[in-house]
Amino acid sequence: MTITFEVIHKDIAGRAGRLRVNGRTIRTPALLPVVNPHLPLVTPREMQEMGVEALITNAYIFRRSTEFCDRALAEGLHAVLDFDGAVMTDSGSFQLSVYGEVEVSNRETLEFQQAIGSDIIVPLDIPTPPDASRERAERELATTMGRIREARELFPDANLAGPVQGGIFTDLREEAGRAVQDLNLTFCPVGAVVPLMENYRYQDLVRVVLAAKRGLSPATAVHLFGAGHPSMFALAVAMGCDLFDSAAYALFAREGRYITPHGSYKIDELAELPCPCRVCRSMTADELRQSEDRERLLALHNLHVTLAEIARIRQAVQDGTLWELVDERCRSHPRLLTGYRELLAHAAYLERDDPVSKRRFFYRGSETCLRTEVLRFREVIPRIPLGERVLVSFDGREVPGFDTVLNFKPPFGPYPTELAETFPIGQSEIPEWDDDMVRSGCAGIRALMEAHPESRLTIRCDDAWARIVLEEVPGAEVYREQV
Repeated sequence: MTITFEVIHKDIAGRAGRLRVNGRTIRTPALLPVVNPHLPLVTPREMQEMGVEALITNAYIFRRSTEFCDRALAEGLHAVLDFDGAVMTDSGSFQLSVYGEVEVSNRETLEFQQAIGSDIIVPLDIPTPPDASRERAERELATTMGRIREARELFPDANLAGPVQGGIFTDLREEAGRAVQDLNLTFCPVGAVVPLMENYRYQDLVRVVLAAKRGLSPATAVHLFGAGHPSMFALAVAMGCDLFDSAAYALFAREGRYITPHGSYKIDELAELPCPCRVCRSMTADELRQSEDRERLLALHNLHVTLAEIARIRQAVQDGTLWELVDERCRSHPRLLTGYRELLAHAAYLERDDPVSKRRFFYRGSETCLRTEVLRFREVIPRIPLGERVLVSFDGREVPGFDTVLNFKPPFGPYPTELAETFPIGQSEIPEWDDDMVRSGCAGIRALMEAHPESRLTIRCDDAWARIVLEEVPGAEVYREQV
């Protein structure tokens, strides 16, 4: 195998790195635009000029094409597509999911993908829909794993992708991840998730992807099959997905839909084109609507926006600000917000991979209290050495008669002054305190009390917070500041 994956930067479970395939390098996270040779709204050469380093096309379409099959066998995919980057091929599983059957065997599609020079080949996996029974999911997972093993035996040196299936059942997804990992595959797509995204079932998507990730090695490059809209890319990267493939740029264009990072609009409804791409800066919304080349121009715009979002995410991972981008993007739709909250419910799992120090921490609302940085700080709090009498001061001022004086910063909790310039205390920006962040900070006080039952804690705060402190920290003495 000649697929290698190097992680350079990390944030949450997201990675910015380099995937190397047959001597070609792909910066990750990466988008692989879907290319249908019969419908070239944007050509692969144009994509390459826009910065696309890899794309995906369908081997089943090529195999059945009277126009392109013989050419692909004779010249190779890269020559036919006029593309110098990496080319991944789908086996026909998409058609299988849509039509229920395909006229090709696993061995035949694998041999064809090899023959046309695909850089990453995919076995004919079974995409189990979300509404399938457990019995069906188990049966189809067994078939998929059998086909992956067959592919491994037939082509031991091929750049083989190992799809992770299992339907909506998280234990099957985790089991599938482990089984694929046992085959020592470096590149693993999470499959059959398009119906979840089409129906805005982002909570289920988070559960399925994280289950697959638990079974896979941290060194595995994870591809999320069919993840098309840029509004959910940040969420997916935070879960640990590294690559995406999308035909949305073209499909949306055919429907007259204009993509933005936070949603899409019907072009007929737009008075302005709120985008800096060359299409939007060269014409008005009315001119775009009336253009004879409207579909192609929309496709170009949609692809520009999608690629820009991928670049923005790579920068956020490098800067350690991915949580803030996820928060921003997931507030564009209530179902995305549900997915975001589901991700936060797994913060204890995500914290293991999250860097211990970052550029900054911005408080953006109650969800911020559940972030990995808050959980990690709460794990550190019990290690703070205490005397017999301890003061936790909300305003930083001391009162005589205490052996230990700690400051307090929500949503983290108590901290010694020695940590005032360290992450996350010194690099956190918070607005005026609210109830949620103070309650979160009080959880840190509870952790301190539980770790030091021999110490007596007094909390100095004004009347505005005394009620919350008494509710959240039973047994603590509250010293009310007179205002």
